[in-house]
Amino acid sequence: MGFFLHDLHKQIQRLHQEQVSSYRRKPFVVYRGQGLCKKDFDQLSKTVGGLLSFNNFLSTSIKQEKSLEFTYSALGHPDNVGVLFVITIDPNIPSTPFASIGDLSYYEDEAEILFSMHSVFRVGTIRQVGEKNKLYHEVQLQLTADDDPQLRVLTDRIESEVQGSTGWHRLGKLLLNLGQLDKAEELYTVLLGQTSDKNDRAHYYHQLGSVKSQQGDYKMAIEYYDKALEIEEKTLPSNHPDLATSYNNIGLVYKNMGEYSKALSFYEKALETYQKTLPSNHPDFATSYNNIGTAYYNMGEYSKALSFYEKALETYQKTLPSNHPSLATSYNNIGTAYKNMGEYSKALSFYEKALETYQKTLPSNHPSLATSYNNIGLVYKNMGEYSKALSFYEKALAIREKTLPSNHPDLANSYNNIGLLYKSMGEYSKALSFYEKALEIFQKTLPSNHPHWANSYNNIGVVYYNTMDYSKALTYFERALDIWQRALPANHPYIKTAREGIENCKRAMKK
Repeated sequence: MGFFLHDLHKQIQRLHQEQVSSYRRKPFVVYRGQGLCKKDFDQLSKTVGGLLSFNNFLSTSIKQEKSLEFTYSALGHPDNVGVLFVITIDPNIPSTPFASIGDLSYYEDEAEILFSMHSVFRVGTIRQVGEKNKLYHEVQLQLTADDDPQLRVLTDRIESEVQGSTGWHRLGKLLLNLGQLDKAEELYTVLLGQTSDKNDRAHYYHQLGSVKSQQGDYKMAIEYYDKALEIEEKTLPSNHPDLATSYNNIGLVYKNMGEYSKALSFYEKALETYQKTLPSNHPDFATSYNNIGTAYYNMGEYSKALSFYEKALETYQKTLPSNHPSLATSYNNIGTAYKNMGEYSKALSFYEKALETYQKTLPSNHPSLATSYNNIGLVYKNMGEYSKALSFYEKALAIREKTLPSNHPDLANSYNNIGLLYKSMGEYSKALSFYEKALEIFQKTLPSNHPHWANSYNNIGVVYYNTMDYSKALTYFERALDIWQRALPANHPYIKTAREGIENCKRAMKK
């Protein structure tokens, strides 16, 4: 098989060199229609502005209608999403070789263009198109140049991250980086059953914990991480960096489970380990500070969160270039802490710094820009400047509607925030309409006990309360409280908010 793949690649290279002059140095478009499982499509929609690689030979066509036949054929399967890739090729840039094989193809009328393996594209807009029972998603792709800076950074990073003591270790890490979780789990399970070496067993348990964490199976993730940690604590010195990694990862799982005090405990253990071994400006310190800050933020302790976010920023500023995305993340975190503390002018300043950093490095339709616009809108809303808030919310929504599928959680976030704005303006019917749009998306994409459901229920309850429909308001406040009590610590301000809403409804209904 290896000889066949090599020969096919060489043949495509030869045809590419022969044909490149016929393109007259003008960009052109080809199409590929196919089905993607919903999980893969959701992953694709998160990469807008980023890179997408096909790990096989990629067949495309100059004829859109031919490619659409493959798209439509995928629509009959309930677990599939029909996709039409619209691929722009600039023959002037060095890239993965491609060739017209219409004369060689079994299906001559397809006008086939074949790309060699591992072609890399930049993902543009994603939008839903079509009619009624023929709705599909059109995905814009641009063939990436071999010397693309982001591609080079990504290649170097993958090479460094998949290093390991054995070929099996490197393969497992590569599968994890590629998101091939089922294959990674299968590999690590087999390797675990074949070794009695304690260090290897700790490594395999840890990697299986990572698999389960990414799959959302947090209970099993904790079980595997605990087994790895048990071995590591017996075999490694107390200041070994692998212990800090385990503490951090266990903390992340507890954070995702909503058990913030447990998460904080493990984050602090990781920090304590780093303090024994690393220089004070090491990037791992910034990671720990951010993690601890996020734990405090989720527990509603915003001043403590701010303190750790500022430590993370200070570390990043000493070690990273001024336009690095991690700096923008820190600016956003600090801005969010200030917003929740009611210090809106400070929050706005940090959100604007984050936006400025993103604008230097990201395409204009990147989701992180939408997040920044959204954050700035939130501050203006809290400052009572509703027209400015609406302007930024609409910028965020415009990017998200162009680049994300119709049921993406970030769209729900935009709908929710616009609803909050209309509520503050006293336009309750408009507010309710946007809240219901947000809730509809959450109901399609998130488990019924997720805190986002509670946020929506609470917001809808507030609208009904303000329109004096107290029985409906009470129902929604009670739904919100039920979820928040299961997901958040007992002293979280959201729980207090829901209880106050319930009491207010009961008092109003007695009058």
